[in-house]
Amino acid sequence: MRHADGERRGHVDACEPLQHLRVRLRDADPRPGQPEEILIDASLTADGGQTILVVEVRGLPLHLLAAYGTGVQIHVEHLADHISGRESSDTEARWEKLLPSYEDLAAEVS
Repeated sequence: MRHADGERRGHVDACEPLQHLRVRLRDADPRPGQPEEILIDASLTADGGQTILVVEVRGLPLHLLAAYGTGVQIHVEHLADHISGRESSDTEARWEKLLPSYEDLAAEVS
């Protein structure tokens, strides 16, 4: 399975074209404290002339919420750039800008 960060092993659990996709991704070499597998649900809903994309990631330990939230936002922004034909922003600079906000949000989760 191809992922923005490279190749990942995974399994498509559900696929309803133009509506819903659920995949399990396995990290072949997880870092300490990182899950070996995560579940990603993506759903699309028509809203007038636009589409609402909702992405849910399950199986994360609390201490990684901020990092994964930041990463998912960056991936979705890159998708929007691709669809619009724009160049994607600098990932590292975007990471540095977004991470503090996600750390604040994650601190409120118990």
